[in-house]
Amino acid sequence: MASTADPENTPLTRPKLTADALSGQVDLHCHSTASDGILSPAALVSRAKSAGVTMLALTDHDTVAGIAEAQAEAERLEMALLPGIELTARWGKRVIHIVGLNVDCRATALTEAIEQRDRLRRARAAQIAERLEKRGFVGAYEGALALAGGGVIGRPHFARWMVDEGHVSDTAKAFKRYLGAGKIGDVAVSWPELEDTLVSIRACGGASVLAHPLKYGLTRTRLQALLADFHRAGGDAVEMVCGQQNPVQTREIQALVQRVNALGGDPEVSDEITRPPLLASLGSDFHQPDQPWRALGCVRLPAGVEPVWNLWQTDGITAQ
Repeated sequence: MASTADPENTPLTRPKLTADALSGQVDLHCHSTASDGILSPAALVSRAKSAGVTMLALTDHDTVAGIAEAQAEAERLEMALLPGIELTARWGKRVIHIVGLNVDCRATALTEAIEQRDRLRRARAAQIAERLEKRGFVGAYEGALALAGGGVIGRPHFARWMVDEGHVSDTAKAFKRYLGAGKIGDVAVSWPELEDTLVSIRACGGASVLAHPLKYGLTRTRLQALLADFHRAGGDAVEMVCGQQNPVQTREIQALVQRVNALGGDPEVSDEITRPPLLASLGSDFHQPDQPWRALGCVRLPAGVEPVWNLWQTDGITAQ
């Protein structure tokens, strides 16, 4: 079910970070039942606290519906909770995800960005359901919508419905056979452009983070191009670590970010306005408890990078 928290109670101001917020593990990317996660926002915060997380960002897909509930639980547990969101965007023909951290949940720009994506998601869900119905999966839309609990509806809800109805044994098979790339449930959507998405995040006072760059299936050259475009368009940080990741891959991302930062700051290489260097973010991308490779608090930043939380006041602390 989606969060029942009243968005009117969502705080207008973002929390001031303190030394306590950085005293344990930091996790700046996770999902609750407000989008495609399994745990309620409160249960997710409680689980993060048990895992030693002292600063958490709830970043549900294209919604902030779970923030109020999560913040209330975080206050009860004396834990820092950053209001966040993971916005779906488009880079050329490629779908990418941009995390917004420390956003003002009531900002008009954010509300409009969410409403736009909600319309696109519901239209896509209707198309997916129609295609599945033609293959004999009767009741797909109603089933997925019920699992979404009135929140953001996505392909994971269709996958879970197919498992519940006995059509497949697990969600991985649902994606492999019906919902993954090139399958009948793979419906193209004209998501908002990368640049427009960054404008929306900036307008609500948030920091923009390119989520899980290794998951887009890009070559090294194309990935550097994405990082460069993201930097040029005003992006703030890159998710250098997402879940349990091969250290070799982490070093590769770190090297690419360093390369983009160097080019962006060298007037002899680029005649464009010099942008501040891309910072480093991290997150588990937690969705459910039975996925240990993206357990809450399982991530660490490599040495020698400047963390994204240095953008916010931390009583003089710039820990990483």
